[in-house]
Amino acid sequence: MRWKNAAMLALALLAVGCSSNSKKELPPADLPKFEEEVSLQKEWSRSIGDGQGETFNMLTPAIDGEQIYAADVEGLVVAMNRMTGKILWKTELDLPVSGAVAAGYGLVVVGTLKGEIIALDTVSGEEKWRARVTSEVLAAPALNGDVVLVQTQDDRLIAFDADSGNQRWIFENTPAVLTLRGTGSPVLTNRLAVAGLSTGKVIALDAQRGIPVWEQRVAVPQGRSELERVVDIDGGLLLSAGTLYAVSYQGRVAAMDLESGRILWQREASSSVGVAQGYGSVYVNLASGTVEGIDERSASALWNNDALARRQLSAPEVFSSYVAFGDLEGYLHLVSQVDGRFVGRTRIDSDGLRARPLVAGGWLYAFGNSGKLVALTIK
Repeated sequence: MRWKNAAMLALALLAVGCSSNSKKELPPADLPKFEEEVSLQKEWSRSIGDGQGETFNMLTPAIDGEQIYAADVEGLVVAMNRMTGKILWKTELDLPVSGAVAAGYGLVVVGTLKGEIIALDTVSGEEKWRARVTSEVLAAPALNGDVVLVQTQDDRLIAFDADSGNQRWIFENTPAVLTLRGTGSPVLTNRLAVAGLSTGKVIALDAQRGIPVWEQRVAVPQGRSELERVVDIDGGLLLSAGTLYAVSYQGRVAAMDLESGRILWQREASSSVGVAQGYGSVYVNLASGTVEGIDERSASALWNNDALARRQLSAPEVFSSYVAFGDLEGYLHLVSQVDGRFVGRTRIDSDGLRARPLVAGGWLYAFGNSGKLVALTIK
């Protein structure tokens, strides 16, 4: 399946980057000029090994309390104080990390291209356990203190005992014929294990036993070719106040009730990077490069910003009164939550910025493709 996934990614990017009546690929849109309203101040910066590598990994760091944890593609895992950037420990796994990083309940957990899950101690960085899964892990696991939940590239969900690493249960799904290269991180509560699948479905299982609780389709495959029928949910799920948000490629963005799976609202959308939510609105970066703000009450668009076409935008994140996201040239953009206008911009990493920004306590953390991790605040 790996060569199919790589081909699928290349074809998808080509389809996005080309006009319908021309075979010539259009370049990324030029950066628009605007009057800066918000200035970002760099608090500290660290280099995390080789960063994302060349295989389109999405190695997003993780924050747990006052610590931030990051990993690079070669297996370097680093723990830092998130306020000062001081390095607390480093661990070399000597394995190709592709799913990173989950942190909490005394564990730092990463997945590898070789189908392994490795759990480290949050205080010392020492390995606590490792386990084998059925295929490569391309997104961060999820933790609830009792189990560690992993979604593999072949759409299986596997739960491990958080203390021992012993397998609790496995739930198998049949993946789509062609998929984008990637999976979203699952969501794990004390009762439910929830994941978005390559078939455009969201499934919720009992977290203790792996028994299905509900299933909801977010996207219906359409078109004659397998390429046209790709409806992966790759951007991860977002849980906020009992509402679960998901967006699919060539499908829809939807809000669902966590307990029942009932769709609260939905809207046509195509995205592989996920959504953000704040102030009664949902924000989605579409595959075309358009940034859209959606009113949760009416499911209608509040605003659209299409000035960043073909710039391969990262997942958005709410930061103060703004929406933050990166692009292929490593710029971090800030737009207003109210009307989507540009208010700030700074360059993080010339190699690009495809990992979702992290926000905690008024600080924003951006992890560039080359491994540059930067902490920012608003002046």
